[in-house]
This record gives sequence, structure tokens and C-alpha cells, in this order.
Amino acid sequence: MTTPVLQIKDLQVAFRAGKKLIPAVRGASLVVYPGQTVAIVGESGSGKSTTAHAIIDLLPGTGVVTGGEILFEGKNVAGAKKGEILALRGSSIGLVPQDPMTNLNPLWRVGAQIKEALVANGVAKGKDADRRVVELLEEAGLPDAERRARQFPHEYSGGMRQRALIAMGLAARPKLLIADEPTSALDVTVQKQILDHLDSLTDELGVAVLLITHDLGLAAERADHLVVMYKGQVVESGPARQILQDPRHPYTQRLVSSAPSLASQRLSSERARVEVREQAVQTAAEIAEEVATHADEFGVGQATVVEAKNLTKDFTLPGGRPGSSSAFRAVDDVSFTLARGTTTAIVGESGSGKSTVARMVLGLLDATSGTVEFDGVDITTLSGKKQQLALRRQMQPVFQNPYASLDPLYSIYRSIEEPLRTHGIGNDKEREARIRDLLDKVSLPAAVMRRYPNELSGGQRQRVAIARALALEPEVVVLDEAVSALDVLVQAQILKLLNDLQGELGLSYLFITHDLAVVRQIADNVLVMQNGGIVESASVSTVFDSPREEYTRRLLDAIPGGSIPLGA
Repeated sequence: MTTPVLQIKDLQVAFRAGKKLIPAVRGASLVVYPGQTVAIVGESGSGKSTTAHAIIDLLPGTGVVTGGEILFEGKNVAGAKKGEILALRGSSIGLVPQDPMTNLNPLWRVGAQIKEALVANGVAKGKDADRRVVELLEEAGLPDAERRARQFPHEYSGGMRQRALIAMGLAARPKLLIADEPTSALDVTVQKQILDHLDSLTDELGVAVLLITHDLGLAAERADHLVVMYKGQVVESGPARQILQDPRHPYTQRLVSSAPSLASQRLSSERARVEVREQAVQTAAEIAEEVATHADEFGVGQATVVEAKNLTKDFTLPGGRPGSSSAFRAVDDVSFTLARGTTTAIVGESGSGKSTVARMVLGLLDATSGTVEFDGVDITTLSGKKQQLALRRQMQPVFQNPYASLDPLYSIYRSIEEPLRTHGIGNDKEREARIRDLLDKVSLPAAVMRRYPNELSGGQRQRVAIARALALEPEVVVLDEAVSALDVLVQAQILKLLNDLQGELGLSYLFITHDLAVVRQIADNVLVMQNGGIVESASVSTVFDSPREEYTRRLLDAIPGGSIPLGA
């Protein structure tokens, strides 16, 4: 029988906290054979990345292996000397980390960083290493590799940076490649290209792959064997498709049932249905009262809450010669409407212009031409602080990374209170009552108020960001990739929360995303953008069941595991 390239037996990993050891991995075991792809799946904190980092002694901070064995080609490397581990890194075990922007030195050219890996592992040096760098970038699918090698990381797109890391991870032709969430921040089409390329390279070289991911569709599509981790333990292990089609452990069943896929249906809730019935019988007097309340600012009561007309945005880019420049059209003649109480999703790859459209709708970016009307009023005609503040009250954003959009020096209470204080709403006691109510709406305990962002999980931080966005009782919430960085279980919770809040409060959502599987769960209508323009616009069911454009079909085909039926 083939000898495993990697065998982990009863692995125990803990983190020191003063004199205490806090367990992070408890008795994990797995096997990876040559040429095999094994995926470890689980939510944040499950221990999957800690297990992977223990293999090459890259545990963060105070992490230590406290028990078990890590056998690489039959030799136990758990507790091995530093020199022995360094000899394994790169040459025998490669690593493709999650975030290329933080794992590439911004001050070094990309080629120099790959060359460093070649020299450090004794693969090549001097001009031979320079030639090998170009070959590796070509292998990784980068066009014009010789020129690209001289560029810096900021001159690469996200997909290109990830390709560079793959080139670096495979530079010394390792026997095992650890890929830790290698495509989690990428569009589905770019993700598919990179994973296809990674598959072909590892097949050609006979490299075994340990894939760390929270994406069940990706695991089902790319892995031969699946290891499910929960609270530091392996709770289920076996052939990938078998587990995903017939999950046995309750946690795996929850993961599978929460995973968005092509089969997903529009989320519904009793609160939403009740709200629809209530809105259907809303009296003319109530509508008149709402109009009167905001009549000095916006024409509330219309069926359309946002209308974009012929939006165009040009950016001026520096040219190749000093003093020269050129125009780049990021958004090209985009028009759409957002109906009150509904969700319109804008989807497309990075660079398609979707986030630029969102910023123009929010009034954070001036359009080169075209207009955005909110409740019938062109927001570009608003002047003076009072009118601008009135617009801010009615349209609020929720961004992709809540840790970046929440001030780390502000308590949760102060973060949510800030917009209330800025707009002069209530006294201290009234604002505290409002914050308690908002936290309750997003299913967070009042005790969270006194904590700081770094003390919360990613899902909790995003709930705080949603609470802050709702503080001013807006009509429209613009969500820019608001769930793309979250684990599947947390993502499902946030999507249900957004859906329930929409039903309860009558909110209108503009939902910016590259994930079509999520769109099916949350949106009523879809705009598909490519190269700055809208190529398809229709209801969700029409786009999914009978897409008109080839580009839309490509986006749908690129959804990881989209064709694989899931169980549970």
C-alpha cells in the first residue's frame, strides 16, 4: 500500500494564556496520500488552520503542540528542531496562504520574492533563478511574465497576487502543498481559473494538497477526501461527495444545510409575510403622515426608492510619461431602479464597476454624468449640510470588512451611538435605550455594548455594523460584499437576519456581491455587470433558470460545487 505523505495522529494543540493552556486542537487525525487532495472544512475557530500551521511549525503567538504525532513521509516532525523544520519548508512542504496582500512584501518586486524562495531552497540562483521566476509565473498563468516579475504587489489584481503565491508555494516542487483558504477573497470566475490551474499543476507534478476551506461547494468539487472539524475535533471524515450527500454528524448536517447553492431558494420568514400583509392594507392616512414627516427633504411614499439614470464614471490614471494621463471608464451608462421594500443585487467580477455604482448611489463618489434619484430627488442637487445629513439618514452602508469599518478604539456602544450623536438624535438615556433595542434586533446581548471590535467574532462584528447602519432608521441599506468574508454558518445567520429586518422594518437593499449562490437567497432582482456596463437585468428566477447572456452563464457555472447535489 502507498505510504502516506502526511499522517496526523491524535494531534493536540493549545495556546498559552498566562500559566494556562487553552486547547485549540483536540485529538485530530488525518491522512494524505501522494497526489491526493484532502480538504479540512469548518467554521472559524474550528481548528482547521491551526492544524495546518502545526505541520510546518507556523503556529501564531503562543501556540504549541502538546501531544500527538505529525508524520511527514513516516518521520515525526512534531517537536522537531528548528533547522529540520526550515529544511522541510518550501522544499518538501509548500504553503499558499489566505491573504496575498499581507503575505507579499509591498516593498519588494514580486519576482524578487519568488527568487528568494528559489535561492533559500537551493533550487537556483543568479540568472538561472531569474529565468526560473519567469517560468514559474508563466506556469501560474500570468501573461507577460517577464514584465510582471518586475512589478510590485500593488500593481497586481487579487487574482494575480494569488497566482504569484501559488508560484512561490510550488517553486521548489514540494511533495505536499498546504493551501489555506487560497481563493476565499476572489470572484468565482477567477477562483475557478486559479483552482483549475492549481489542479493541473499538482496533477502534473504529483503534489499532494491539503486544502483548508469553509466553502463546502469548493471542497466537494476539488477534494477527494473530506475532514470536518468542529471545536478543535475531527467529527467526520471520508470521501468528499459521500459526506456532502449523506452527512452523518449533526454539525456536518448544519454546514450542508446552510451552504448556499444553485438549488437555494429565496429566504422567507413569518415576520416578512406578516409585514407584506400589513403593508398591503396600510391606510392612505399612514402614507400621508410619512410623506409629511419627510416632505421637506424627500418625496417618501413612491414605489421606487432609488433610480439611477445613465450613470457614468471616468477615472484619470497616470500615464507612462511624466505629466501624462489617460481616462478609464469604470461605469458606463448604467440605469436601474430599486423598488421600495425589495432587494436588488448587483453582481459581477472585480473591476466590473459594481462597487463604484454603490458609492455613487450613496453619494460618496460624484458621477461623471448621469443622476441618482432618491425618493424622486436628484441627490447631486442637494446642497448644504442639512440636506446632506438628511440623505445620510435615509441611506446607510454596510461594508465587507467590519473590522476595518469599525473604529478599534471605539467601544461597540460608541460605534453605534456615533451616528445618533452626529445627527442630534435623543439624549444620553434615549440613545442608550435605542442602542439596546438595535442590539436586540441583530440578536446580540446588551453586554456587548462595553466591548471592543477585537473582542468579537467576524459574525458579531458584522451584526454590529448592521445595527449601526439601522441606528438612523434608513429606508435604504447598501451592502457591499457584506457576507463574502464570513463562514457558511455565520453567513446563513446574517442573511436570515437581513431578510427578517427587511420584513420587519420595510427596508430596501442594494446588495453588491460576486456570489450568485447568495444572490438567490436574498435578492428579488439582479443586475449583472461586466466591464462597467449592465449586460443582464431581470428577476432572480429568470437569471438563474434562463440566463440570456453567455457571461451570466459563466458566472453561474463557476459557482463551486454548483452541480453537486447536497444532502441534509
